[in-house]
This record gives sequence, structure tokens and C-alpha cells, in this order.
Amino acid sequence: MSLLAAEGLVKDFGGLRAIDDLSVSVDEGELVGVMGPNGAGKSTFFNCVSGVIKPDAGTVTLDGADVTGDPPESLAHRGLVRTFQNTRELETMTVRDNVRLAAPDQPGERTLPALLRSGSMQDHEKRVRERADELIETFELDHLADEYSSNLSGGQRKLLELARTLMLDPDVLMLDEPFAGVNPTLTREIADRIRDLNADGMTVVIIEHELETLTELVDRLVVLQQGRLLVEGDPEAVLSDERVIEAYLGGDAE
Repeated sequence: MSLLAAEGLVKDFGGLRAIDDLSVSVDEGELVGVMGPNGAGKSTFFNCVSGVIKPDAGTVTLDGADVTGDPPESLAHRGLVRTFQNTRELETMTVRDNVRLAAPDQPGERTLPALLRSGSMQDHEKRVRERADELIETFELDHLADEYSSNLSGGQRKLLELARTLMLDPDVLMLDEPFAGVNPTLTREIADRIRDLNADGMTVVIIEHELETLTELVDRLVVLQQGRLLVEGDPEAVLSDERVIEAYLGGDAE
């Protein structure tokens, strides 16, 4: 059984069919890339799977459970978390506070524990601080820990979003263009971090336009065209497929 599966997804926006009977599955531990020309339905596919929008038809299953239309916070509790093309950090907070804030189920957010400052609450807060500092160091943001996130470069914001996401300890991580607007040095660094996460057992699905980095990184490529699955398989075989060359690498390439 696939860890994550979309079966027969359909999504219309007015008279436009963005996703048309799309079925894609991802096995546990895979590192999968999703690509396709403009309008192929990549972001809509991600949004349907991650609960940002509800498909008009079809099902999404996570570890065998039907999670179709479940909101993102519910999916996060089940182990599926996604990032967005445009990072969503809180610019008026420091890097450290941004990462800490992402921790789930914080007792300090509830009135009574916050007032009582119980031992269990203090223990939880200590674990959150330690985990946040560990992630900040892992992503080499420790020298920026007390910097406002608004002062970070685009690449540093991508690293911060990854660190925030990992505070949720996901089983499945969906990344929407993690290399967009990032310089080559930080692109390699982010790719290395993704590779390490996958090597540690995390299942990762990536939308990306930076083909060279994507094809070197992933185990399998899924190519969409006009909301349908065009081809999938080994990156080298996919990129040499005439359908992909015509649809993506030719005049319609993004």
C-alpha cells in the first residue's frame, strides 16, 4: 500500500479543469519530483493533497486512511506537511521564535496551563526550545537566530521554512519550489538537507522548475500536462521521453 495516494482527482475553477482524473501514488521513503509546463496542474495537485482546497472528485489517502478534504492542520497531525512557493514566516519575529512557534500542541497556548505554569508545561517548553535550536543549527541559521526573519535572504527564508516544517516531525514532506529564487550555493545546501531528510526515512515530494537540481535529487519524476499524468519513472528515462521533450522542454517550457 502506498503511503500517499491520489486517485481520480478532479478540480475545476469555473470553466477551467485544472486537474482531470489524476492518479499519483508515493511509497514510503521515496523522493519524488513533480514537474510540468505552466498550467499543468502541479500546484492544484499539491493543494488538493495537502488540504488547502478540496477536490471536486477523487480521493486522497494517507497511510491507508481517506483524508480527502481534511484541513492542513488535521493532515499535519497525521504526518503530512507542505511548504509553499512563497515562504510564510512571521517577519516581525526572530528566526528562533519563528521555529519555536511552529511546534504543535503547546500547552502555553491554553489559558489554564499558561496561568499555572505546570511542570509538564515547562518540560514541554524546554523540549521545544532544544528542538528549535537543534534545527536552527542543522540548517546553519544559528548565526541568524536572533535576527528578524524579514532581514533574511530568499534562500535563508527557504531554510527557515524547512526548519519550521520539521518542528512538526512529518512523515511526508511536500515542498513547493524549494529552490525558487535561491542562489546556486544555497540551492545545493537545501538539496543536501532534503537528501539527508530522505536518507533518514522521510518521504518527500517536490514541485520544482530547476530541472538539473531536481533530476539529480529525486528517485522518480512525475510529469503532469493539462491536469493529467503524462509520464512517470526514472528521471533519466523521463527526460528522454519524446512526450516530455515536446510538452515541457520545447516551446511550452516554463
